[in-house]
Amino acid sequence: MAVAIVSDTCHYLPREVVAEHGIHEVSLYVHGPEGTVRESEISDYDHFYEQLRSAPELPSTSQPSIGDFLAVYEPLLDAGQAIVSIHLAGGMSGTVRSAGQAREQLGPRAADVHVVDSQTACGGEGLVVLAAAAAARNGADGAAVAARALRARAELKMWFAIDTLEYLRRGGRIAGAQAWLGSALRIKPILTVESEITPVERVRTSRRAFERMVDLLHSRAQDGADGWMVQHIQAPREAAELAARGTELFGKPPRVVSEIGPVIGAHVGPGLLGAGGIPSSLL
Repeated sequence: MAVAIVSDTCHYLPREVVAEHGIHEVSLYVHGPEGTVRESEISDYDHFYEQLRSAPELPSTSQPSIGDFLAVYEPLLDAGQAIVSIHLAGGMSGTVRSAGQAREQLGPRAADVHVVDSQTACGGEGLVVLAAAAAARNGADGAAVAARALRARAELKMWFAIDTLEYLRRGGRIAGAQAWLGSALRIKPILTVESEITPVERVRTSRRAFERMVDLLHSRAQDGADGWMVQHIQAPREAAELAARGTELFGKPPRVVSEIGPVIGAHVGPGLLGAGGIPSSLL
């Protein structure tokens, strides 16, 4: 392809999907009791989340360095490809800022690099990346691929339900849900990402949260946003049930069912269930 798609590791698309679409990745970092490691090097999510449940201090996370981006960008440019680099919401991470700083160091070749703030995370970011990859595969130039990514983001709706606000509180990422903390032990929050983590609504039980996720998927089906997906953290049974319910609504299976990894997981904790979509015409 004339245009290479670069992203970070926070889309959490399955490895086979990343390979199929030729997506290049720049990894974020996790800093924990075992030292600093690239998220891309953590394959045992079960072990990570088992440690997270009992950790007196949460692991911290950090964005890739400028050098990390240049190590991916420069060989692609040397091979004659333009680049569209799509990243985790700038309101949540400095990743997209690092990408922009790396671009500025490329001199005249910077014109061939388009950096896009997805203004979302996880599955939402993944769908934006897949939309861009589809445009690149169909021969669009860099500007058109970046425009497809922005259009996909405009069409995107993605939600996630979590067990507790405690991890967000401890990590300082509570944002607009701060007012919910007083009742945090009695609610199951449903949130979204609009540049930062944003509250949607509160429900009382895990089952009600699940049914609200089904309702929200139904709204996507009614809107024609049939390129849909499901993600989870340590909730494979619930994710499989949501995928089955969604398949009934959409008349076709999800594009992706996958587990969210340590960088985002360290901030939201186990028990997350997420879903949403964009029109499949963008994919």
